[in-house]
Amino acid sequence: MDKQGMRAVAIAAMLWLAIGKAGAQQNIQFTQYIFNSLSVNPGYAGYKEEWFAQMAFRDQWSGIDGAPRTGQFSVDGVLGAGKNTGVGLQVTSDRLGAQSATSAYANYAYRLRLDAYDTKRLSFGIGAGVTQYGLDGEKLLGVNPVDPTVPVGKISNLIPDIRVGVYYYAPKWYLGASVMDLLSGDGSNNIFRWDANSITNLMRKRHMYLIGGALVDFEGGLKLRPSVMVMEDFRGPTNIDLNAMFIFAGKLWLGGGYRMSLNVWDRAYAAGQDLQRSNSFSGIAQVYVTDRLRVGYSYDHILSKLSSVQNGTHEITLGLTFPRRGERLISPRFF
Repeated sequence: MDKQGMRAVAIAAMLWLAIGKAGAQQNIQFTQYIFNSLSVNPGYAGYKEEWFAQMAFRDQWSGIDGAPRTGQFSVDGVLGAGKNTGVGLQVTSDRLGAQSATSAYANYAYRLRLDAYDTKRLSFGIGAGVTQYGLDGEKLLGVNPVDPTVPVGKISNLIPDIRVGVYYYAPKWYLGASVMDLLSGDGSNNIFRWDANSITNLMRKRHMYLIGGALVDFEGGLKLRPSVMVMEDFRGPTNIDLNAMFIFAGKLWLGGGYRMSLNVWDRAYAAGQDLQRSNSFSGIAQVYVTDRLRVGYSYDHILSKLSSVQNGTHEITLGLTFPRRGERLISPRFF
């Protein structure tokens, strides 16, 4: 790698370390979670009541060598005639400079039917999986030519995890809560610890998510779908995503979002600091090419000083619905 590339990797690593020490979110944030909330709540599995597969790619801070790149594949659906069981599989690959994380989760949701017309459900979900964390020492530049704090070559470790969630939906609104990384410990600020180039401990912070939204009807088939997501890691700032989408004839979705952080609990990390609360704003679009195929795109523009050295964040999703055998394809699910 040339000097410019190494400098970019070092910048990305320092940014991550600065964010980590400030206690900010470690978990991946997808702007288009509003189209498929399985990534933040296992209770969402089976919500669409049809088998649904989605691929997503996120290019964050485009133009910076070593900036985050994330790919994800998920599939979920319902089992049984009563549609009381939701299941799903999710595989994610994330890269940031010298760091990597590849995870796979199996999700299960028990879906309680709450009315005779089956328009309201309360779902309890659990997900179990593993994440392989890696660190490539060849991409890190130590202060000294031989730096004992920099690993030689690549090191990795496999960490199990459990996540739980509850999800309620009705025709006009939804609400969900979940806790991720239940098996992660909070006793260390270090992601990697190694001795003689072998990892002895690896942990990630627990996260809690609260999601909610509604559907408002207007004349001419126009709909408005406002939503909010609150992300809490119990140490750093509370992150809040505000989104609003206009839906035209159920086929074209256009809208945007705003992401910010708040020091809700007056935590110690903010002492003596004047941190910017505004994080980014985004433009989001989704179109149903056919009744089965949907394509989504979003662009995030960050509001910090980093905006001058990068070209924004691009995210693309592809979703494909597989109707249950012998049943008509359900109209687009709005949540």
